[in-house]
Amino acid sequence: MSFRSRMKTIPLQVIPKVQWARQRPTYRDAQPALINAALKRAEARPSGNWYVFGASTDIRAGRPFGTRVGGLEIVAWRDQQRQLHVGPAACPHLGADLTKGKVDCGSLICPWHGLRLGGGREFGWKPLPAFDDGVLAWVRLDKFGGEPALDAPVIPARPSGARLATVARLDGVCEPSDIIANRLDPWHGAWFHPYSFTQLDVLSAPAVDAREDADRFLVAVTFRMGRLGVPVIAEFTAPEPRTIVMRIVDGEGTGSVVETHATPLGPGPDGRPRTAVIEAVVAQSDRTGFRRSLRAAPLITPLMRLAATRLWRDDLAYAERLYALRDRGPTH
Repeated sequence: MSFRSRMKTIPLQVIPKVQWARQRPTYRDAQPALINAALKRAEARPSGNWYVFGASTDIRAGRPFGTRVGGLEIVAWRDQQRQLHVGPAACPHLGADLTKGKVDCGSLICPWHGLRLGGGREFGWKPLPAFDDGVLAWVRLDKFGGEPALDAPVIPARPSGARLATVARLDGVCEPSDIIANRLDPWHGAWFHPYSFTQLDVLSAPAVDAREDADRFLVAVTFRMGRLGVPVIAEFTAPEPRTIVMRIVDGEGTGSVVETHATPLGPGPDGRPRTAVIEAVVAQSDRTGFRRSLRAAPLITPLMRLAATRLWRDDLAYAERLYALRDRGPTH
């Protein structure tokens, strides 16, 4: 029975026992020139200076949320209509930390002298363009990005209707390109993450000089759940410089996406760059039981987030190694 036939007839299958070392080596397929060319094409696409800085659920009513993007400390909060507001985290009066402030009647109040910010220009404080897509929160930094600005971020198509969504975040000592290059190498999946992936086969990969309409990786893979697995076919694309999207195009959960966003945080105390991996998993299924499972979303989504975190804990260590080798320069 073919891989596609098995996907449609038996979505959950027993995984045959195969020793890790007996897998087919993939190093000849994972050509550095091919991965680097795909990375350069991704970096050439417009982002409009938009950066993911957190999950939509991170910014809750009644309290501010703080983080850093591009070396700038930012603060985010919601007004009484739950509209997202973002701006510099330093109070324009005497520089107090606005992330320690309070939200009252939709305004952010500085904890130092009580300056009230309603989301518009105030006392020299200028808000930053912000966008909430329902899963992720974005901020636009035109000075840092240096590209022509776009009114909205480049957001990939996501499942509509009933869905499960969760967001995981990890920070690492590397650059966004190290994160994106990692995702443009699907060949390492079953070798480096045998606890999650097996029977992985890259069906097609873009040529070094690929056209825009052919710039995708198509992968057959089985997602592992212990001795059981779910075989699917997925595509990997890069819609903008700091985003990789894995979309299931055939098999269980067709249309589900995993969005990996690489957000530059700025240099750390040691002067080396810090990057946040912010990964959104948006899952759907046509099966009747899926809608019933939505009732258990508070129990399921933490498990989804835990699985994403485990994968990225490993991959981020590798991305940090790539940066360290590059930063070290040639050795003799």
